[in-house]
Amino acid sequence: MINFISLKTAQKRLAGRTREQKDAALKAVCGAIERQRVSVLTANARDVKRARTDGMKESLIDRLSLNAARIDDIIWDVEAIIDLDDPIGKTTAGWRTPNGLFIERITAPIGVVAIIYESRPNVTVDAFALAYKAGCAALLRGSSAALESNRALISAIREGLEAGGGIASAVELADSGSRDEVDEILGARGFIDVVLPRGGRELIQRVVRNARIPVIETGEGNCHIFVDASADIEKAVAIVENAKMQKPGACNAVETLLIHRDTAPKILPRLAERLAGRCEFRCDDFARETIAQTAHDGIPPGLVVKEADESDWETEFLDNILAIKTVSSLDEAVTHINRYGTRHSEAILTKDLGNVTAFFEEVDAACVYTNASTRFTDGGEFGFGAELGISTQKFHVRGPMGLDALTTIKYRITGDGHVRK
Repeated sequence: MINFISLKTAQKRLAGRTREQKDAALKAVCGAIERQRVSVLTANARDVKRARTDGMKESLIDRLSLNAARIDDIIWDVEAIIDLDDPIGKTTAGWRTPNGLFIERITAPIGVVAIIYESRPNVTVDAFALAYKAGCAALLRGSSAALESNRALISAIREGLEAGGGIASAVELADSGSRDEVDEILGARGFIDVVLPRGGRELIQRVVRNARIPVIETGEGNCHIFVDASADIEKAVAIVENAKMQKPGACNAVETLLIHRDTAPKILPRLAERLAGRCEFRCDDFARETIAQTAHDGIPPGLVVKEADESDWETEFLDNILAIKTVSSLDEAVTHINRYGTRHSEAILTKDLGNVTAFFEEVDAACVYTNASTRFTDGGEFGFGAELGISTQKFHVRGPMGLDALTTIKYRITGDGHVRK
């Protein structure tokens, strides 16, 4: 059973801690993770071995896996959060009304936060650290695939909090592995202030459908890149390669490439050569014919080119698969993106400033890029230290969610014997 009362009590205590106290506790957590590095990696190795035995695809194995460099990155993320300003207690506005009342709008912790997520163990530490800095207690529910990794990380976090004078009961791992546990969280009205699902479509929709508590909806990443007729081909090839191949299992990896028909003969043979043996293409008829006609010495060995169907346009592959569609105009590209996209991250590669403006104004997404890879949609890259996820909704927060996503506001009203007439 989850101890909701303990989390709520811990959050009330944490809300009164100063920045110095919170930062000292987080610094001690960094030290504890360093000390428990071997036990964390050993636990993760067991998770990875079990996942491979169960047939998990390699792109998702990569999301699950930890190594020495990734432990370094986890510690660096916490240190980056320590360096950020305290988001709590900031006066964002103040004014005096005609009757003499002075009203101030001040940031406050949102409360007890539940994060339900899949696979990636680094989320355990990122979510905890952001919540703690924002004065929030965190209930973490990772996937069963990362259960041993998460247990080891939570053990290190609690050790660090106790050593650094922090509040160890402000973080809890829901680790029974039962689906009933998720339902218990989603029904914890009065105990959980907000829940954030972070994962694939099935997880997110389950949370949205069943939650009796507020939800900040993060979205799957069916991301697009549109290569306009005026695009710089050399840069476009490098950007597409990075957006697809740097981390195919990430939600900000590109899944569908839209290419203006005028530029398709220039870029498709280059992409075919660059990605042969590394990425499967699922193409419309024009793209397949263009590759066959323009590729030097025929289709490069190792390149798999398949005919795309409707399902490919709406799929977040999270794999070494790229759907390719040719279009005749910017309007056609935008229409496709707004139909199949998940409002996550979309990019245009172009030299046409008019098309840049139109794309930004007409594409409905949290992050819209010009001449850059979609892989930059990330809290760390945006300067947030880390992130809770990528919000694809339109209220409170949108895009990468950092400390501000875990704050709300209070109004402080000061009078001098005021009564309303």
